[in-house]
Amino acid sequence: MNFTENEIFGAALIGFDMIDGPFLKWKKEFSQVNKSVNLDDFAMNFYLAFRGGNESVKKPRAILYDKFYIVAFPKDLELCCLFMKPKNAIDNNINQLNKIASRIITEMEIDETDDKSIDDSDENTIEEIKRLIPNLLNGTKMTTPELRRYFKLSNSQIWKIMSDLENSKKIKRADKKGRSILWTAI
Repeated sequence: MNFTENEIFGAALIGFDMIDGPFLKWKKEFSQVNKSVNLDDFAMNFYLAFRGGNESVKKPRAILYDKFYIVAFPKDLELCCLFMKPKNAIDNNINQLNKIASRIITEMEIDETDDKSIDDSDENTIEEIKRLIPNLLNGTKMTTPELRRYFKLSNSQIWKIMSDLENSKKIKRADKKGRSILWTAI
C-alpha cells in the first residue's frame, strides 16, 4: 500500500479494562481533515472489530469506511489505531470492485432463478401458491426467505406473491426477525 504520512489524520490507543471493557486511553489529531469520527463514541466498536472473536478467527488489519480507513496494530490487550484519509486510488478501486460485485450478483441471481424457480408464465402454479400460503401461515409465522425456499421461488417472485396476498387482505406482517418480515394469515 502506498501512502504518505500526511494521509494520517489521527491516532488513538484503545485500552482494555477487565471490568469495564474497551476504553479510549488517548487520542491525537494531526489535522482537522475529518470530523466525522468521534473517537470517544467509536472506541468500543473499533476494539471489537479488530480484536473480537477467538484466537483461531482471522482478524482484520484495516477497515475501509466511506470517508476514512483505519489500520490497527495490537499490543497486548491494547490496540493502536491510525485513522487515514483515502486517496482517489482507493475510491477508484472500490468503484471498480462494486461493478464486479454487481455483475457477480446478477449472474448468481440468473443462475438461481434458472435452477430453483418456477416459470413466471405458469399462472396456475402461482395461483396455487397464493392459495397455499394463507393456509400455511394459519396460526403460525414465517419469514419471507423461509417461504421462498419452501416454494422454490426467486426473491422477486415471493415478494410479488406476498404483496398481492397482503393487498387482498389474506396475510399481514406480524413482526420482524432480523431484516426479514414475519408473515401470518389474517
